[in-house]
Amino acid sequence: MKGRYVILLNGILTHYSNSDDIPMEFDSMISFEPEYPEGPHTDEEHEEMEGMNDLLQELMKRETRHAGGN
Repeated sequence: MKGRYVILLNGILTHYSNSDDIPMEFDSMISFEPEYPEGPHTDEEHEEMEGMNDLLQELMKRETRHAGGN
């Protein structure tokens, strides 16, 4: 999914413009900003937007450390 994503990877802030490019493991999710399509929205776009929380939850499972923690 296109957007602006920032993760902490091996102690380095790493930026991505597509969630598919984010590695399977990283230290922490710093920023999660998926691109929302401009309205009016099609049924397909609504399904995509509804899946954004699922994507966030999946990415959070890949964290090996959580922001602010050890």
